[in-house]
Amino acid sequence: MSEKKNPTLPQIVSRDEWLEARKELLYKEKEFTKERDELNAERRRLPMVEIDKEYVLDGPHGKTRLLDLFEGRPQLIVHHFMFDPEWDAGCPACSLAADNMGYLSHLHARNTSLALVSRATLPKLQRYKERMGWNIPWYSSYDSDFNYDFHATLDESVAPIEYNYLTKDELVQKGVPVDSGQSMEVPGVSTFLRDGERIFHTYTTYARGTDLILGTFNYLDLTALGRQEDWEQPPGRSDGRGKTWLRRHDEYDHSEESGSCCHPEKNNS
Repeated sequence: MSEKKNPTLPQIVSRDEWLEARKELLYKEKEFTKERDELNAERRRLPMVEIDKEYVLDGPHGKTRLLDLFEGRPQLIVHHFMFDPEWDAGCPACSLAADNMGYLSHLHARNTSLALVSRATLPKLQRYKERMGWNIPWYSSYDSDFNYDFHATLDESVAPIEYNYLTKDELVQKGVPVDSGQSMEVPGVSTFLRDGERIFHTYTTYARGTDLILGTFNYLDLTALGRQEDWEQPPGRSDGRGKTWLRRHDEYDHSEESGSCCHPEKNNS
Protein backbone atom coordinates (compact mmCIF):
# COMPACT_ATOMS: atom_id res chain seq x y z
CA MET A 1 0.00 0.00 0.00
CA SER A 2 1.43 3.38 -0.95
CA GLU A 3 0.41 6.98 -0.56
CA LYS A 4 1.55 10.31 -1.87
CA LYS A 5 1.19 13.32 0.43
CA ASN A 6 2.92 15.86 -1.80
CA PRO A 7 2.89 15.47 -5.61
CA THR A 8 6.42 16.89 -5.89
CA LEU A 9 7.94 14.40 -3.43
CA PRO A 10 8.74 10.69 -3.79
CA GLN A 11 5.90 8.27 -3.20
CA ILE A 12 5.51 7.04 0.39
CA VAL A 13 5.68 3.23 0.51
CA SER A 14 6.36 0.37 2.91
CA ARG A 15 9.94 -0.73 3.66
CA ASP A 16 9.44 -3.88 1.56
CA GLU A 17 8.22 -1.86 -1.44
CA TRP A 18 11.14 0.54 -1.02
CA LEU A 19 13.59 -2.37 -0.87
CA GLU A 20 12.22 -3.86 -4.09
CA ALA A 21 12.58 -0.51 -5.90
CA ARG A 22 16.04 0.03 -4.43
CA LYS A 23 17.26 -3.35 -5.66
CA GLU A 24 16.00 -2.58 -9.17
CA LEU A 25 17.97 0.67 -9.14
CA LEU A 26 21.02 -1.09 -7.68
CA TYR A 27 21.12 -3.40 -10.69
CA LYS A 28 21.17 -0.35 -13.00
CA GLU A 29 23.83 1.32 -10.84
CA LYS A 30 26.07 -1.73 -11.09
CA GLU A 31 25.63 -1.81 -14.87
CA PHE A 32 26.48 1.89 -15.02
CA THR A 33 29.59 1.30 -12.89
CA LYS A 34 30.75 -1.37 -15.36
CA GLU A 35 30.10 0.98 -18.28
CA ARG A 36 31.97 3.77 -16.49
CA ASP A 37 34.95 1.46 -15.89
CA GLU A 38 34.96 0.57 -19.58
CA LEU A 39 34.77 4.25 -20.53
CA ASN A 40 37.64 5.08 -18.19
CA ALA A 41 39.68 2.33 -19.83
CA GLU A 42 38.95 3.84 -23.25
CA ARG A 43 40.12 7.21 -21.93
CA ARG A 44 43.39 5.63 -20.79
CA ARG A 45 43.82 4.07 -24.23
CA LEU A 46 43.59 7.42 -26.01
CA PRO A 47 46.70 8.34 -28.00
CA MET A 48 48.65 11.41 -26.93
CA VAL A 49 50.16 14.47 -28.58
CA GLU A 50 53.61 15.81 -27.76
CA ILE A 51 53.69 19.44 -26.63
CA ASP A 52 56.34 21.12 -28.75
CA LYS A 53 55.65 24.69 -27.60
CA GLU A 54 57.42 26.13 -24.57
CA TYR A 55 54.65 27.47 -22.35
CA VAL A 56 55.90 29.86 -19.67
CA LEU A 57 53.47 30.90 -16.94
CA ASP A 58 53.69 33.32 -14.01
CA GLY A 59 53.93 31.57 -10.65
CA PRO A 60 54.77 32.46 -7.06
CA HIS A 61 58.46 31.89 -7.79
CA GLY A 62 58.54 33.80 -11.08
CA LYS A 63 58.45 32.51 -14.63
CA THR A 64 57.47 28.85 -14.62
CA ARG A 65 57.55 26.31 -17.43
CA LEU A 66 54.69 23.88 -17.97
CA LEU A 67 57.23 21.17 -17.17
CA ASP A 68 57.70 22.66 -13.69
CA LEU A 69 53.98 22.28 -12.91
CA PHE A 70 54.55 18.51 -12.79
CA GLU A 71 56.67 19.05 -9.64
CA GLY A 72 58.74 16.03 -10.66
CA ARG A 73 55.74 13.71 -10.99
CA PRO A 74 54.83 11.90 -14.23
CA GLN A 75 51.26 13.20 -14.45
CA LEU A 76 49.71 16.68 -14.34
CA ILE A 77 46.08 17.76 -14.16
CA VAL A 78 45.35 21.38 -15.11
CA HIS A 79 42.05 22.94 -14.17
CA HIS A 80 41.34 25.80 -16.59
CA PHE A 81 39.95 28.13 -13.94
CA MET A 82 37.82 30.94 -15.43
CA PHE A 83 39.29 34.26 -14.31
CA ASP A 84 39.36 37.01 -16.93
CA PRO A 85 42.05 39.69 -16.45
CA GLU A 86 39.27 42.29 -16.10
CA TRP A 87 37.49 40.43 -13.29
CA ASP A 88 38.04 41.10 -9.60
CA ALA A 89 37.05 37.57 -8.55
CA GLY A 90 37.13 34.09 -10.06
CA CYS A 91 34.19 32.23 -11.58
CA PRO A 92 31.81 30.93 -8.85
CA ALA A 93 31.48 27.50 -10.50
CA CYS A 94 35.26 27.13 -10.85
CA SER A 95 35.53 28.27 -7.24
CA LEU A 96 33.16 25.44 -6.27
CA ALA A 97 35.45 23.03 -8.11
CA ALA A 98 38.49 24.34 -6.24
CA ASP A 99 36.62 24.05 -2.93
CA ASN A 100 36.08 20.37 -3.75
CA MET A 101 39.75 19.63 -4.48
CA GLY A 102 40.77 19.33 -0.83
CA TYR A 103 44.18 17.91 0.05
CA LEU A 104 46.35 17.21 -2.97
CA SER A 105 48.42 14.65 -1.05
CA HIS A 106 46.03 11.93 -2.24
CA LEU A 107 46.78 12.80 -5.88
CA HIS A 108 50.49 13.07 -5.09
CA ALA A 109 50.36 9.52 -3.70
CA ARG A 110 49.31 8.46 -7.21
CA ASN A 111 52.22 10.36 -8.84
CA THR A 112 49.93 13.13 -10.08
CA SER A 113 50.14 16.89 -9.62
CA LEU A 114 47.27 19.34 -9.96
CA ALA A 115 47.35 23.06 -10.70
CA LEU A 116 44.96 25.85 -11.57
CA VAL A 117 45.74 28.02 -14.60
CA SER A 118 43.93 31.29 -15.33
CA ARG A 119 44.43 34.27 -17.61
CA ALA A 120 44.14 36.89 -14.84
CA THR A 121 47.39 38.37 -13.58
CA LEU A 122 49.21 36.62 -10.75
CA PRO A 123 48.54 39.33 -8.11
CA LYS A 124 44.78 38.96 -8.70
CA LEU A 125 45.02 35.19 -8.44
CA GLN A 126 47.01 35.39 -5.23
CA ARG A 127 44.57 37.81 -3.60
CA TYR A 128 41.61 35.64 -4.51
CA LYS A 129 43.41 32.47 -3.42
CA GLU A 130 44.05 34.02 0.00
CA ARG A 131 40.42 35.12 0.25
CA MET A 132 39.20 31.59 -0.54
CA GLY A 133 41.71 29.90 1.76
CA TRP A 134 43.09 27.50 -0.87
CA ASN A 135 46.52 25.86 -0.97
CA ILE A 136 46.28 24.73 -4.59
CA PRO A 137 49.14 25.79 -6.92
CA TRP A 138 47.85 28.55 -9.22
CA TYR A 139 49.54 30.05 -12.27
CA SER A 140 48.77 32.95 -14.57
CA SER A 141 48.78 32.45 -18.34
CA TYR A 142 48.34 36.18 -18.95
CA ASP A 143 51.43 36.42 -21.20
CA SER A 144 51.05 32.93 -22.68
CA ASP A 145 49.15 31.20 -25.49
CA PHE A 146 48.25 28.38 -23.12
CA ASN A 147 44.58 29.29 -22.61
CA TYR A 148 44.00 29.91 -26.31
CA ASP A 149 45.75 26.74 -27.46
CA PHE A 150 43.68 24.61 -25.09
CA HIS A 151 40.46 26.51 -25.89
CA ALA A 152 39.92 27.75 -22.34
CA THR A 153 39.77 31.33 -23.65
CA LEU A 154 37.80 31.98 -26.83
CA ASP A 155 38.96 35.04 -28.74
CA GLU A 156 38.73 35.01 -32.52
CA SER A 157 41.28 37.82 -32.76
CA VAL A 158 43.87 35.45 -31.27
CA ALA A 159 42.84 31.96 -32.45
CA PRO A 160 39.96 30.29 -34.31
CA ILE A 161 37.10 29.60 -31.91
CA GLU A 162 36.68 25.99 -30.86
CA TYR A 163 35.00 24.67 -27.72
CA ASN A 164 34.13 21.15 -26.65
CA TYR A 165 35.46 19.96 -30.01
CA LEU A 166 32.98 22.07 -31.98
CA THR A 167 33.80 24.85 -34.43
CA LYS A 168 32.39 28.35 -34.13
CA ASP A 169 29.69 27.63 -36.72
CA GLU A 170 28.68 24.42 -34.94
CA LEU A 171 28.53 26.25 -31.61
CA VAL A 172 26.37 29.03 -33.07
CA GLN A 173 24.00 26.43 -34.55
CA LYS A 174 23.61 25.00 -31.05
CA GLY A 175 22.80 28.43 -29.65
CA VAL A 176 26.10 28.93 -27.82
CA PRO A 177 26.84 32.72 -27.77
CA VAL A 178 30.36 32.74 -29.19
CA ASP A 179 29.82 35.30 -31.96
CA SER A 180 29.73 38.45 -29.83
CA GLY A 181 33.25 39.47 -30.80
CA GLN A 182 34.22 39.52 -27.12
CA SER A 183 36.81 37.35 -25.41
CA MET A 184 35.19 34.55 -23.41
CA GLU A 185 36.53 32.39 -20.57
CA VAL A 186 35.25 28.79 -20.53
CA PRO A 187 35.77 25.88 -18.11
CA GLY A 188 37.79 22.77 -18.77
CA VAL A 189 40.22 20.22 -17.37
CA SER A 190 43.32 18.97 -19.20
CA THR A 191 45.69 16.13 -18.36
CA PHE A 192 49.33 15.71 -19.31
CA LEU A 193 51.93 12.96 -19.10
CA ARG A 194 55.68 13.47 -18.76
CA ASP A 195 58.47 11.24 -20.02
CA GLY A 196 61.68 12.85 -18.86
CA GLU A 197 61.41 16.41 -20.18
CA ARG A 198 58.99 15.47 -22.95
CA ILE A 199 55.40 16.53 -22.25
CA PHE A 200 52.34 14.92 -23.82
CA HIS A 201 48.72 16.09 -23.86
CA THR A 202 46.48 13.11 -23.12
CA TYR A 203 42.97 14.46 -22.46
CA THR A 204 40.79 17.56 -22.13
CA THR A 205 37.14 17.77 -21.14
CA TYR A 206 34.81 20.76 -21.10
CA ALA A 207 31.31 21.79 -19.99
CA ARG A 208 29.36 18.94 -18.31
CA GLY A 209 32.45 16.77 -18.64
CA THR A 210 33.80 18.56 -15.57
CA ASP A 211 30.90 17.27 -13.43
CA LEU A 212 33.19 14.40 -12.44
CA ILE A 213 35.30 16.69 -10.25
CA LEU A 214 32.37 18.42 -8.51
CA GLY A 215 31.92 16.43 -5.33
CA THR A 216 29.16 18.77 -4.13
CA PHE A 217 27.00 17.90 -7.15
CA ASN A 218 27.84 14.21 -6.89
CA TYR A 219 26.62 14.21 -3.29
CA LEU A 220 23.44 16.07 -4.27
CA ASP A 221 22.82 13.52 -7.03
CA LEU A 222 22.40 10.88 -4.29
CA THR A 223 19.50 12.77 -2.72
CA ALA A 224 15.78 12.85 -3.49
CA LEU A 225 15.78 16.57 -4.29
CA GLY A 226 19.00 16.39 -6.33
CA ARG A 227 20.56 19.67 -7.42
CA GLN A 228 17.13 21.35 -7.38
CA GLU A 229 17.67 22.83 -10.85
CA ASP A 230 15.05 23.22 -13.58
CA TRP A 231 16.49 20.66 -16.01
CA GLU A 232 16.30 17.74 -13.58
CA GLN A 233 13.70 14.98 -13.55
CA PRO A 234 11.25 14.38 -11.99
CA PRO A 235 9.84 17.92 -12.34
CA GLY A 236 8.62 20.00 -9.42
CA ARG A 237 11.68 19.77 -7.17
CA SER A 238 13.54 22.80 -8.47
CA ASP A 239 13.76 25.93 -6.37
CA GLY A 240 13.30 27.99 -9.54
CA ARG A 241 16.69 29.67 -9.42
CA GLY A 242 18.49 27.57 -12.01
CA LYS A 243 22.25 28.08 -11.71
CA THR A 244 21.85 31.46 -10.01
CA TRP A 245 21.88 29.84 -6.54
CA LEU A 246 25.62 29.20 -6.80
CA ARG A 247 27.85 31.57 -4.84
CA ARG A 248 31.44 31.71 -3.75
CA HIS A 249 31.61 30.00 -0.39
CA ASP A 250 31.91 33.28 1.55
CA GLU A 251 28.94 34.92 -0.21
CA TYR A 252 25.98 32.76 0.85
CA ASP A 253 23.22 34.42 2.85
CA HIS A 254 21.97 31.53 4.96
CA SER A 255 19.08 33.63 6.21
CA GLU A 256 17.47 33.05 2.79
CA GLU A 257 17.43 29.28 3.25
CA SER A 258 14.02 27.73 3.74
CA GLY A 259 12.84 24.70 5.65
CA SER A 260 10.41 23.85 2.85
CA CYS A 261 11.96 21.31 0.51
CA CYS A 262 10.06 22.17 -2.64
CA HIS A 263 8.60 25.61 -2.07
CA PRO A 264 11.46 27.70 -0.65
CA GLU A 265 10.82 31.26 0.35
CA LYS A 266 13.24 33.42 -1.59
CA ASN A 267 14.22 37.03 -1.30
CA ASN A 268 14.23 38.17 -4.93
CA SER A 269 14.94 41.81 -4.29
